Amino acid sequence: MLSFSSTISISTFPITIINNNHSLTHKTMSISMSMSPSPSSIHYDTLRVLQWDNLCDLVASFATTSLGRQALKDQLWSLNPTYQQSLTLLQQTNAAVQMNKHAGCTINFAHIDAMLVKTAIQRARRSIPVNGNEARAIAALLQCAETLQGDLKAAIKQDKDWHTHFMPLTEVIMEFVVNRSLVKMIDQVIDEDGSVKDSASPALKQSRQQVQALERKIQHLMESLIRNEKGETSILEVNNIDGRWCIRVDSGQKTSFKGLLLSSGSGVGSTVEPLSAVPLNDELQRARNLVAKAESEVLLALTQKMQLDLDDIENLLNSMVQLDVINARATYSLSFGGSSPHIFLPDRDSSSTAEASTRNDNSSGPLPNNRDWTLYLPKAYHPLLLQRHKENVKKRKKDVNLGTSVTTLDNAHPVPVDFFVSKKTRVVVITGPNTGGKTICLKTVGLAAMMAKSGLYVLASESVQIPWFDSVFADIGDEQSLSQSLSTFSGHLKQIGNIKLNSTSQSLVLLDEVGAGTNPLEGAALGMSLLESFAQDGCLLTIATTHHGELKTLKYSNDAFENACMEFDDVNLKPTYKILWGVPGRSNAINIAERLGLTSVVVDTARKLYGSASAEIDEVITDMEKLKQDYQELLDAGHHHLMLSRELYNSLLGTRTKIMKHSSNLRFKKMRDVSEAAAMARSILHKKVRQLDASPKKPSQANKTINSSRSSATNNRHTAADNKEPTTIADGSASAVKTINQLSPDRSKLPKVGDMVNVASLGRKASVLKVDSSKGEVVVQAGSMKLKLKVTDVQKS
Repeated sequence: MLSFSSTISISTFPITIINNNHSLTHKTMSISMSMSPSPSSIHYDTLRVLQWDNLCDLVASFATTSLGRQALKDQLWSLNPTYQQSLTLLQQTNAAVQMNKHAGCTINFAHIDAMLVKTAIQRARRSIPVNGNEARAIAALLQCAETLQGDLKAAIKQDKDWHTHFMPLTEVIMEFVVNRSLVKMIDQVIDEDGSVKDSASPALKQSRQQVQALERKIQHLMESLIRNEKGETSILEVNNIDGRWCIRVDSGQKTSFKGLLLSSGSGVGSTVEPLSAVPLNDELQRARNLVAKAESEVLLALTQKMQLDLDDIENLLNSMVQLDVINARATYSLSFGGSSPHIFLPDRDSSSTAEASTRNDNSSGPLPNNRDWTLYLPKAYHPLLLQRHKENVKKRKKDVNLGTSVTTLDNAHPVPVDFFVSKKTRVVVITGPNTGGKTICLKTVGLAAMMAKSGLYVLASESVQIPWFDSVFADIGDEQSLSQSLSTFSGHLKQIGNIKLNSTSQSLVLLDEVGAGTNPLEGAALGMSLLESFAQDGCLLTIATTHHGELKTLKYSNDAFENACMEFDDVNLKPTYKILWGVPGRSNAINIAERLGLTSVVVDTARKLYGSASAEIDEVITDMEKLKQDYQELLDAGHHHLMLSRELYNSLLGTRTKIMKHSSNLRFKKMRDVSEAAAMARSILHKKVRQLDASPKKPSQANKTINSSRSSATNNRHTAADNKEPTTIADGSASAVKTINQLSPDRSKLPKVGDMVNVASLGRKASVLKVDSSKGEVVVQAGSMKLKLKVTDVQKS
């Protein structure tokens, strides 16, 4: 049996806890300035800036049980799965996706109260009787497991391939152990609302009947006291306080009956237990105690029955919680249109890769050539931005009075980003204007890497190829630390230094605004030095954003670098949030200032100060951007025409198949018609032959010799009759045929192959194909028919 606990290590994050509102808080921790921070501290900072906790909450919301939600958060916060464990997580998610697509076999535990089941198991372990609701929760768990197992067996019976498609979940579900007798017992003694049924035991039924009889008796007594009361409106109502029936009267009013004062209050009234009702209330209390005792005995017997299968129930609960975790990952991935990622272990020492496919039928297309890309992430969305957009769309659709056009909703849709990093690239430098989307791009890549590692689909519209990173490190945002008296620049440097110490050759490093916060020349020099060190002996992939133009030149001196920039719309003066690969970003400040109406004197002076050389570089970059855009448009057009060609090709293949099938059907029909005609002709011929063999030949008007032969045969028969000699009809027929054969020597003469003969039964000519002299048979062809006939049935033309 596949054990989830042994396959995937479920452990919480070392230095973080998740409080009730799911926000991250530090445990009490003190880090000295002289000490290097632990890797857990750096991981925590990365998860914080990437908003991993928000994504975990979002994914966990797709779990249908409370235990499943907590277990899923624990699994997602486990940052140390190995490569093989990540593959197993993705295989589980793929299997759950297939089960969700199969309408007859879906995972849904929404009607199971996992906490009640867990409490029932704990109480049974301590030999404490379970209550009715806990017993019903156990029954619901067992019935759900039996139903899921039955649905899976039915699906596999219908198509054996589902057994493989649903692996490794098939093994878990098939090995469910369900005690049907326990379910039957719970149904017999516990009602749907969790109460013990009257039929659970004779003692319980008798005690409850006694309670009902006593309650009716007390109610009649109370009604009698009320009717006999002489005071004016002194009686308010009959109450049941702590199991004892009593009467509440107005304050200040007197009653004629004697009783025990149970409670009193000014302006509210007094509650009095009539003396005549005291014995009945005491008896009623004793009867209720008997009911409670009988119920306790029933629940104790039920608990003892459960204890026999307690290990199976606990294993079943654990398996179903893990199935809930896996199904939540799959449901989230399907809900947001994710794509199954292809993760692999790159080998930096050679061109080969250690890979394992994690794809299934849900993949969105063919994978790219593994020799070309380290990271292939086309049209990827930031998961939290996509979630926010879906929530906004849902809210606007609910508000029927809000006149929001579809175009407005489309314009608010997040823009997907493309990341294509070749295998020779170790550092990607992204430039672009502020608020242009650089930071979102970094976060999108970081979250995609962690999602693939954790068994989640990546939110991309096409197939994704992403390496397995052992760690993801990020330095994003304002890291100013007032507690440690660090400036923004110092905070960035400290974080980058820690990342440098803890990163490995399998790590992903994300650096935002590298070299910022200090003198531009020094910051650029420091940024170039840092990126070169990461490229030389650092991590597997580093992606950095910057405003320093000097960092763009690293690509032209080091093949490990690649440039990219965020596209900017010069006409509308706003970013498009798209990435242009292979093109360094250019400065837009002066052009924007001019379009915004800054005086020409200031703009011209700025251009002179900026320098003609820099302006020429910007013009070259502009031309490159335009060339890139034209190339992309042509590439998109080519891709579109390629898709059309494939559709036409598939249509032609389909048409060809239909034509071949139609032609085959026509040939088969023609052969069948010919075969039926031949069979009919053969039947007619055989019938004629049997008639000739069984009866005398009829005379032919054109053949007088045959008539005279028949007359002679008839005379012979009469003579034989007169002489009382036994002569049969068959003898006469044989004599007639013999006479005919003697008188027609040409008819019995064997024809030759190729001769044309007349077939009397068909009334047409035929060509001789084969002659069998030993049997006196010939094979002839008349049109499309081939017939085997006796020589006596044909006549030469």
